[in-house]
Amino acid sequence: MSIFDSARFLISAAKLQGLPPEGLPEIAFAGRSNAGKSTTINVLTRQTRLAFASKTPGRTQLVNFFLLSRKTASGEREEVGHLVDLPGYGFAKANESVRQTWSSLVGGYIAQRASLAGLVVVMDARRPFMPTDEWLIEFMKERPNVPMHWLLNKADQLKNMERRRTLDLALRRAAEIGPRVSVQLFSGMKREGVPELAATLEGWLGLRTPES
Repeated sequence: MSIFDSARFLISAAKLQGLPPEGLPEIAFAGRSNAGKSTTINVLTRQTRLAFASKTPGRTQLVNFFLLSRKTASGEREEVGHLVDLPGYGFAKANESVRQTWSSLVGGYIAQRASLAGLVVVMDARRPFMPTDEWLIEFMKERPNVPMHWLLNKADQLKNMERRRTLDLALRRAAEIGPRVSVQLFSGMKREGVPELAATLEGWLGLRTPES
């Protein structure tokens, strides 16, 4: 059983003041509203409706926390971390106040949250590195010790040559930032790349050594 199978909804927050107390390591997921972020979380946790996606970009302006736990040798549950679903970005139809709310909430979380153990940036493999993706990547310079994992989702919709080109592009872009950035192709619909994603996140949580 994967540690991510244990994910359970904990709390939603519309403001930074509403976030739960810090302590456990947090893995945050960010991405454009149509990049498949919710599907990625659902596939990773093997739960069909753990994370919800709004059909209207910019509609859901909440930070959602999911608790991860595991059973100890004594049979008790031990809390090991949180998955954090950040509001989607890149809303073409959203008004300025919605954009400002997103920047304040997501930007504030990323800049201030000491428990942030890593950030998964979910991008549409057909259209990676959109301006809002680049905004987030640039913003992460404020957290040089926090690793990033760029998930190129919907890779099943690319032909083999396009997959190689997209991955090479992402690897070159990651090399400009340094070794704290990892990259992979992924498909939430086809469940492609889930073991690789899980292994990366387990490492961030301290549940996996580099050799395992």
